[in-house]
Amino acid sequence: MKRRRIVAGFQATLFSLSLVSTYFLPNSTIVAAPPRTPDKTVNCEMLVVGGGLSGVATAYEGLLAGRTVCLTEITDWLGGQISSQGTSALDERPTQRDRQFYSRGYTELRNRIQRHYGKLNPGECWVSDSCFLPRDAHTILIQMLKDAEKKGKGKLEWFPNTVIKEVNINSSGKIIDGAIAIQHQAAKGAPPLNTFTLAQTIKDAYTYQNSSRLSKSIIRFVPKVGKKSTTSNSPQWYVVDASETGEIIALADVPYRLGIDGRSFLEPSASSASNDPYCTQGFTYTFAMEATREPQPQTMPPFYLQYSPYFSYELKRLANFGLVFTYRRIWNSIPGQPTQFNGVKFTAPTPGDISMQNWTWGNDYRPGTAKDNLVYTRQQLQAAGQLKPGGWMGGLRTETLRKGEENALAYYYWLVAGTTDSQLGKGVKEPQTRNRLLTGLNSPMGTVHGLSKYPYMREGRRIIGRPSWGQPQGFTIWEVDISRRNYNDEYYRKTLTADTYRQLKATLAGLEAASVITGQVSPDKALRRSRSTIYPDAVGIGHYAIDFHPCMVQSPPETPGNKERPGERRGAGQAYPFQIALRAMIPQKIDNLIVGGKSIATSHIASAAYRVHSFEWSSGAAAGTVVAFALKNHIAPYQIVDDLPKPEPQLQALKRLLEQNGNPTAFPDTSIFNQNWEDWR
Repeated sequence: MKRRRIVAGFQATLFSLSLVSTYFLPNSTIVAAPPRTPDKTVNCEMLVVGGGLSGVATAYEGLLAGRTVCLTEITDWLGGQISSQGTSALDERPTQRDRQFYSRGYTELRNRIQRHYGKLNPGECWVSDSCFLPRDAHTILIQMLKDAEKKGKGKLEWFPNTVIKEVNINSSGKIIDGAIAIQHQAAKGAPPLNTFTLAQTIKDAYTYQNSSRLSKSIIRFVPKVGKKSTTSNSPQWYVVDASETGEIIALADVPYRLGIDGRSFLEPSASSASNDPYCTQGFTYTFAMEATREPQPQTMPPFYLQYSPYFSYELKRLANFGLVFTYRRIWNSIPGQPTQFNGVKFTAPTPGDISMQNWTWGNDYRPGTAKDNLVYTRQQLQAAGQLKPGGWMGGLRTETLRKGEENALAYYYWLVAGTTDSQLGKGVKEPQTRNRLLTGLNSPMGTVHGLSKYPYMREGRRIIGRPSWGQPQGFTIWEVDISRRNYNDEYYRKTLTADTYRQLKATLAGLEAASVITGQVSPDKALRRSRSTIYPDAVGIGHYAIDFHPCMVQSPPETPGNKERPGERRGAGQAYPFQIALRAMIPQKIDNLIVGGKSIATSHIASAAYRVHSFEWSSGAAAGTVVAFALKNHIAPYQIVDDLPKPEPQLQALKRLLEQNGNPTAFPDTSIFNQNWEDWR
């Protein structure tokens, strides 16, 4: 284990500098300087930014390890995908689900959902084994953290309605030694929180000054230094970026990617020869609708005609309202009659049933140009002044948030009153007026307007890991590391150069790789390994298909006749069970920043699988365990892996701890000699 950083200039022959030459390599920092004295200072051992599943899992493991955990969240609900973002339908793969092979906290979450309702699937949806009410997810998770706090003798400091405004990086440029946050509540005489949409409040939430809607408290987070503090150079606290878009990696100005990665032997299905940071996966404002006995009055939104050219059932095999309603039905009061449409079986909706909507050609909003991309690039952040001290405003385009909200409300009206279909033409869509949009603070989404409190984010900023063995330009998990595709079709032979194609096939050849590279074995005759890449520093697991919701070509996305970005779905398809490498969670530059959730070091295509519920939990469980381990052993996480591929005793100790705690780091029988992964579905 080395006590130095890996030199960034280290070279290797299998990785081209062109893959990262267009991504930013920062040299600046943000210095916390609030306009007034903070209202309070809070000491933490772990500052977890983002209360989604990854952030909750991080806090859960930290509390069980007896640590003081500060957990911030922009909304007032824990759970992210399953609560504030409304996608309360667990995305799971059959084999992993059948074997119940999950992190201990995720298994506990599933068990608590079942106990809460008396069954795991109170919605009787058909997309998942578990569909439930978002508001209940928050309640379940809060209790889980309280129980973990009591059991592990840790301490939870929970900060809802709180955003990080600034981070302070010390003079070495390697340590975040403080952070400034803004917590808001409804101003005196103003409507309660969750009355207005995120687009209407996000700038206010990131502004220090009080407003007519919000009153603010300024909080300074600093390391907790006890009597037994060490004189070691190891960090005394850690910041975990579990935010939905990678806010802290943007604020700390560490290298990251955004959008499409350029085509290479590692990302051969990329839709572009060069990277495109503006084309990220679509985001979705979910909503809940209830089936009623009688027709309901439906009011056309004033913006409906702007968005209506986009909406569609998408495919003929899906063109049935009952099928779409029950797809993510989150509450089923009285079981309906068994029915089916094009082979899909479901029970017909009955009055009182509640459906959550998350539909690609519906409330997905899919910008893909520099005019309307949601997550600002570094260049856009600089131009907007958001990388200046005090300038951070969340890093999102507010106008695109607003249009995503309008699009979702317009989609509801299309579902209940529309008669057009952008993909299938006339005569397919019929009005369905026996439904109503559920709104109000006591509604499933907990908002007056009825939309989720925060959009469901499929993709944000993704770090470039530190230079590493085999990846000297920065560690990344790529398409070829997880995809089941065999790459034998003519497209790859014609699109890739001969050398790139040989590198691709060598990468996939497993034990025959050297023979393919040296020309002893033809690329087309090499045996394709039937498993994902095995990482010596694996600290978590996940399994899901590479699932795309591609950006659109024209701006705005709702432009009549608009098309998905050509080639984006080429990378979609089945994936092998995969691992979370510790190197994917360690950013460059900052030694006490750990990354979880969707911002770990994955490529654009790989991230389409590394984004679902059980993965988020597993990455958070890893983050919480790594931080607790690092604090206990007075070691920085990068030091645990900086000597690979040589043996790393601390790494082995960490992996044993994870496994002993019920947090798997590998699927059963994981080995370079085991090629039998075809049965994992």
